[in-house]
Amino acid sequence: MHNDRYAKLSEGDVLDSLKQAGAILSGHFVLTSGRHSDTYVQCARVLEDSLLTTRLAEASVAALPEQRIDLVASPAVGGIIIGFAVAQALGVKFIFTEREQGTMTFRRSFHVPAGSRVLVVEDVVTTGGSVREVTDLIEAAGGEVAGIVSIIDRGGEKKFDAELQSLLKLEVESWEPASCAQCATGVGLDSPGSRRLSSK
Repeated sequence: MHNDRYAKLSEGDVLDSLKQAGAILSGHFVLTSGRHSDTYVQCARVLEDSLLTTRLAEASVAALPEQRIDLVASPAVGGIIIGFAVAQALGVKFIFTEREQGTMTFRRSFHVPAGSRVLVVEDVVTTGGSVREVTDLIEAAGGEVAGIVSIIDRGGEKKFDAELQSLLKLEVESWEPASCAQCATGVGLDSPGSRRLSSK
């Protein structure tokens, strides 16, 4: 892997790019967890911009230690585009996992060859649950997790066997509705998370 051909980005550069793309919003939001926050991360807005996505993918590759990577794997849906872009920057194949009846799995004839070194790529890592499911699938198939990459690490404790490298660590504070100061002052509430949308 020749990661020295790509430019590294500072956290400040990444933050500015995300804000310009509308991926980091300020206001009064209800998160997927039901907690309230004055900051909302909508990383999909970054992925609308193919040039920015490519730049972030190349910066992710530039930050990796020199090592052999045979394959990139991402969880659907959020990790697919950035995962593909990282795989393209590395010049390796890309696969993704999906949920089938609530269980994360490889479908579409995707598989992890035994002994392959796999980089796991996600857009935003919060609790790390999806990433752990992907790493478990890789290891069950006889692959080795070479590392974990994300655009944003939203903070909090996570336990992975491989190192997590994120372009930006963003601690997003949140509160229970009963202790939310914005609720107390009557500020309108926004619910942009896709998991909270109606199924209609």
